[in-house]
Amino acid sequence: MLARLVLTDFRNHEDAVIVPGPGFVVLTGENGAGKTNVLEAISLLAPGRGLRRAALGEMARQAGGGGFGVAASLKPLPFRGGVWGGGVKEASVLVPHPNPSPEGEGLVLIATGTQPSAPERRIVRIQGAPVAATALAEWLTILWLTPAMDRLFVEPASERRRFLDRLTLALNPGHAVHSNRYEAAMRARNRLLAEANEGSRPADPEWLSALEAQMAEHGDAIDIARRETVAALGERLADQPEGPFARAGLLLEGWSGAGGTLAADLAQGRRRDAAAGRTLAGPHRADLSVTHLGKNQPAALCSTGEQKALLLGLVLAHADLVAERTGQPPILLLDEVAAHLDPTRRAALFARLAGAGQVWMTGTEQSLFEGLGAGATQLLVNGGRIAAAS
Repeated sequence: MLARLVLTDFRNHEDAVIVPGPGFVVLTGENGAGKTNVLEAISLLAPGRGLRRAALGEMARQAGGGGFGVAASLKPLPFRGGVWGGGVKEASVLVPHPNPSPEGEGLVLIATGTQPSAPERRIVRIQGAPVAATALAEWLTILWLTPAMDRLFVEPASERRRFLDRLTLALNPGHAVHSNRYEAAMRARNRLLAEANEGSRPADPEWLSALEAQMAEHGDAIDIARRETVAALGERLADQPEGPFARAGLLLEGWSGAGGTLAADLAQGRRRDAAAGRTLAGPHRADLSVTHLGKNQPAALCSTGEQKALLLGLVLAHADLVAERTGQPPILLLDEVAAHLDPTRRAALFARLAGAGQVWMTGTEQSLFEGLGAGATQLLVNGGRIAAAS
């Protein structure tokens, strides 16, 4: 769980320090106050580009110095929290705060951000030491749901692959490394084929073979990890009783690594891929198929409300699976989730999440979260300032 969160010149937050409790953390305020910005900042404590997938340069506060910082203290044991007021400005946002929490012991200090001199270069530090962003997966698991994800089942396959990779990363931290290396090798191969196709210079066959061997190695690992996640999550969903959140059936469709023939397929498909301008075989061509089990109907053909219920049920089941496999529940970021649920499903959601780790939620009205009880950390967000709710 996060014991302390510090935002410096991030979006509309000049300086914000939050000390949340171990369970529900609720951010309420008007539209545009900066609630989702807090969730986005937390999402950057995981590998990837965060829940908005925005460019780094867009995250720095417009009136700031050009860079931004997100720093957090991870605490394995829960404690009751609240909020500290603003006014804390790190001398360097990429150096952990010398006294990150009142307890100050047993903490893992994580920081990420950019410097004004390189606004598009992300820096990550753990315990003060620079590391690759993929190393974040070794320390904590973060999952999120945003209103933009409500159309996941009707969006292009790339969106479902990205969603599946986030689920897979939570169970297999090494998945990020394989994905990054596969993408890097594929980009290099595509560039070589494009240059050869344009006649600027012939492609070096040995170099192509080396890149294809890398793609095969990491592509097979990606496919195996995805299929293990789909199988484990599918079993958990199938065993759950019918309830307020629809049960999803899962299947990974399209390209399969079975047989280990990717390197040969890529070598044989060089001319085809050069003409197409992209690689046409590999795990980047797979798709996650989701079915409403209760109706035996593809998720894409379900109503908007049913799709929302399917997605929420899938994420909740996955959170349970992560807690079971790793011994630590993931941090959940649920943006505007309560406003889109009827009172029955809202109560069921709160009951399901009670005691299941740290859950951050946003909403425009405090009344949406009345069922959480006194144990929740209630915060008001107004113009980038954060204060404890009365």
